[in-house]
Amino acid sequence: LIHSNQINAVSFTGSVDTGRKVATATAPNFVRCQLEMGSKNALVIANDADIDIAVEATIMGSFSGAGQKCTASSRLVVMDNIHDAYVEALIDRIHTLKVGHALEDGVFMGPVVDSNQLKSNMDWVEKAQQQGAELGCGGEQLTLPHDGFYMAPTLFLNTDNHWNVNQEEVFAPLACVIRVSNIEHAIATVNDTRFGLTGGIVTQSLRTSALFKQQVQTGCVMVNLPTAGTDYHVPFGGRKQSSFGPREQGQYAKEFYTIVKTAYQRPY
Repeated sequence: LIHSNQINAVSFTGSVDTGRKVATATAPNFVRCQLEMGSKNALVIANDADIDIAVEATIMGSFSGAGQKCTASSRLVVMDNIHDAYVEALIDRIHTLKVGHALEDGVFMGPVVDSNQLKSNMDWVEKAQQQGAELGCGGEQLTLPHDGFYMAPTLFLNTDNHWNVNQEEVFAPLACVIRVSNIEHAIATVNDTRFGLTGGIVTQSLRTSALFKQQVQTGCVMVNLPTAGTDYHVPFGGRKQSSFGPREQGQYAKEFYTIVKTAYQRPY
């Protein structure tokens, strides 16, 4: 299909490697191409953040859908002065999350998609620990009364942004805390990745949020909200290796799936 000259456009969502193959195949035929690929989203917790808002934004952004969202916040960039209080409150909240059958009452997080994904997740847990990450909570496979591929929501502490676990998309209920000193350090850390889909910040300062929105290198920016979750009526997409071509959704989708035609007609 992607090599055919009988199509007008291709929209693809998946990995960077496969997206590159799609772009390479469509280019000789000048077929329009729209790619949504990898991500490594960060949520910044500023020194003036409301702890409750920060924790809930993290829970929904990092662990909803078992972390299997391209918009999930897998990097938690936390400023010095709030670091300890935030981490303590977050771990307490994670311990309240119920993992189980997604249709059961009170369950927050269901299984990951299959055995291969679970194995990959557990491999990342091992890799993170080998690189020096401190396990804050979770990190284990769960055995429940019914079939399914379950793991506990996992939080790593004292991690470095340059470690593989903070540079590669894991697609798991796994988040890593990265400690920073100030807003400039936070923004530089958020941008220090080959991806740029979503980025978020929790702060009570309009100046800080404005600076973040201006300088962060992502296609979507959230303030005091989870990084996961966007509306269909607005454009969606990222920068760098997260996206290629026109944005999805909103007016941009209409423009991608149609062709502009300029017509002239002389009246009688």
